Amino acid sequence: MEDFECEVLDEEIVENVRKQMIDDDTIFDVSDFFKILGDSTRAKMMWALDKSDMCVCDLAALLGMTKSAISHQLRTLRDAKLVKFRKEGKMVIYSLVDEHVKDIFEKALEHVLEKEN
Repeated sequence: MEDFECEVLDEEIVENVRKQMIDDDTIFDVSDFFKILGDSTRAKMMWALDKSDMCVCDLAALLGMTKSAISHQLRTLRDAKLVKFRKEGKMVIYSLVDEHVKDIFEKALEHVLEKEN
């Protein structure tokens, strides 16, 4: 163990937490998850999809972007397993993948809004 200049070191706590520590691959995946949400365009899309399921054209109109740009960002969100799609006839409708994603996004928004007040 490295020598840190701490005045107090609770070895029992450190050892207990060390035993529970998750592996690096999982930490990297969590970090990547937040990187995906760290893009303002994708965050806007997540906010919109939190309010309602939408198609590419609706998202493009809402955000003032091209369908191609929206599709590119949706692909990133799909690859990260944050959004899913379903087909209704020729239309493709996107939504948040599950309640976990919805909860995480809403909690982050709640935290930011709380700090502003």
